[in-house]
Amino acid sequence: MVDQDILLAKVAAIRRCLERIRTVTGGDPESLVDLDRQDVFVLNLQRAVQAAIDLAVHIVSDESWGIPATLKEAFTLMAAHGVVSRDLGGHLEAMVGFRNLAVHDYQAIEPRVLQRILTERLGDLDTFCDAALAFAGRPPGAG
Repeated sequence: MVDQDILLAKVAAIRRCLERIRTVTGGDPESLVDLDRQDVFVLNLQRAVQAAIDLAVHIVSDESWGIPATLKEAFTLMAAHGVVSRDLGGHLEAMVGFRNLAVHDYQAIEPRVLQRILTERLGDLDTFCDAALAFAGRPPGAG
């Protein structure tokens, strides 16, 4: 059974990071031409993705679905067990790739990539939180 304290703590961390991103950017992709806003965006996205990875690994482990060979595989296993859709699992796997790039080669990230994440993919983390909460029998807005 999923540890409710871990679940709620990770969901709260993800949502806090997303709120920070939304506050700093105002949802405007053009705001990301500013280097300080880029820094806030990247740091908080890294943190949110890491918290999502931690939560995914926790769920996969708790449910005894196997040991993910990679961080991305935790989302693959969640999709395979119906916690998230295959599409969402794929989007989250791509976010792990972004996180790895941000951690290891931050200077290589182009502003247009950040802009696309802001406008097209940021909501995937909200959807992941709702799916994890639903899986654990909690209402989507919890955490």
